[in-house]
Amino acid sequence: MRLSSLGLLGLLPLLTFAAKKPSSDRFQTFHAKSISSAPLKLDEKSFEDLVDGPRDYSVAVLLTAREDRFGCQLCREFQPEWEVIGKSWIKGDKAGESRVVFGTLDFADGKGPFQKMQLQTVPVLAVYSPTTGPGAKPDGEPDRWTFSDGQGNADKVYAWISRHLPDGPRPPIVRPFNYVRTAVITTIVLGLITLFSVASPYILPVVQNRNLWAAITMIAILLFTSGHMFNHIRKVPYVAGDGKGGISYFAGGFQNQFGLETQIVAAMYAILSFATISLAIKVPRIADPRTQQVAVWVWSAVMLGMYSFLLSVFRVKNGGYPFWLPPF
Repeated sequence: MRLSSLGLLGLLPLLTFAAKKPSSDRFQTFHAKSISSAPLKLDEKSFEDLVDGPRDYSVAVLLTAREDRFGCQLCREFQPEWEVIGKSWIKGDKAGESRVVFGTLDFADGKGPFQKMQLQTVPVLAVYSPTTGPGAKPDGEPDRWTFSDGQGNADKVYAWISRHLPDGPRPPIVRPFNYVRTAVITTIVLGLITLFSVASPYILPVVQNRNLWAAITMIAILLFTSGHMFNHIRKVPYVAGDGKGGISYFAGGFQNQFGLETQIVAAMYAILSFATISLAIKVPRIADPRTQQVAVWVWSAVMLGMYSFLLSVFRVKNGGYPFWLPPF
């Protein structure tokens, strides 16, 4: 009896080894499941079985926490991208030549691996290299992608996974056809075409109006020549104190300006432009010679006054400016 007991004890390691599936059989089992559902939804037991060594295949597992109680927005945002990677890979490698299994382990389905890996944040992508065969890493420690940039882009993650896998096929990413997006775009385009067809008799006269485009062009020119973009880029103050309890409307130097200064200069340019346009277009159309002569003198005086004021502003900004005109 004692010899029989000793014999059974000696056979226990052999029985344990025989009960454990070989690595190739485990890969075929998980690969067959992946064909119908990739990436695989794992729990703690299936995760341990998948990554346990010895192992002649690679494993890419997304450790995540998608439930609302965990408050992981990135986990929920990246999940569709992860599914695109897993489905694209299995679709391009149905024969399993790359020997890679993709899986997802949610914290709610298995807390042990999270604690064992001492994870403080999720999601984390872990790539386990083979422990035997080509490209093996005997220590079994995974490479990790921690999403430190706060973004989860399928193409970027796919490239990282590819760099950490042994040599083999790399199926390309194939995104599913978005029927909803296509339907929405088609509806919007058809709606715009219909709207244009119905409203064109009313819109075209406005769009083709030369005076409207001339006004828009003039406004744009005045804005940009007066320093509007300079104000936005430099974030200049609207006005500033003059050091004597008053307000300074013009900044000294040609490399500085205030917000109100830009508006004053734009108004001067607008008056000068309007006076020039009136002298060139409006005044010649006046039928009465006397009225026409008065209009010429009035608009000429306006131009002289505004240009004189503009030169005085230049002298305020730079005391060495040599030009001036009366009355300013």
